[in-house]
Amino acid sequence: MAQAAKPKKEAPAASPPNGSASTTESLGASGPWSAYASRDKTGRVCYLVGQPQKSDSAGTPRKAPSAMVTHRPAENIANVVSFVEGYALKEGSEVALEIGDKKFELFTKDDGAWASTAELDRTIVGTLAHAKSAIVKGTPQKGRPTTDVYSLAGFAKALALIDKACGVKRKDTAAPAAKPASGKAPPRKRTKSPPANG
Repeated sequence: MAQAAKPKKEAPAASPPNGSASTTESLGASGPWSAYASRDKTGRVCYLVGQPQKSDSAGTPRKAPSAMVTHRPAENIANVVSFVEGYALKEGSEVALEIGDKKFELFTKDDGAWASTAELDRTIVGTLAHAKSAIVKGTPQKGRPTTDVYSLAGFAKALALIDKACGVKRKDTAAPAAKPASGKAPPRKRTKSPPANG
């Protein structure tokens, strides 16, 4: 069972590790989504990256936003969903993710947003794989909220590429995973970021 990734305050997941000697290989692209595999000191890392089809930045200066799903099998971590908003998010705010008629709230730090549990990660990834588009709304420290619209055409194919490369088995990507025996979600830790894909 993959466990959730715990937040690490000292290392934002959006930035690649400094001085990383890892090499990144392209697994292929499908629509706006690209899949990659690399290796760092902890082992193999597989991830997909996509950019929004359309953005309303509401006048907020920002770097290019992106969405990612990351697997780190050596650390028993899979399906970590993250969104990079490209600006400093308002402290304590949440990023709203809408996929069809489903809505999710993601916790934030610096310019990134993540799901709070591994179970929620799996649910979001399964929902993304079966939907046509996703809407992400973030609130900057100063200024009006932004809205990004991601086309999900090709997402399921890119996901299959990283699943295969990192040996992640998927019973039904649309079904939420069962809760741990304790009935409580496992503690959340934030994944380290994959290396920059160039």
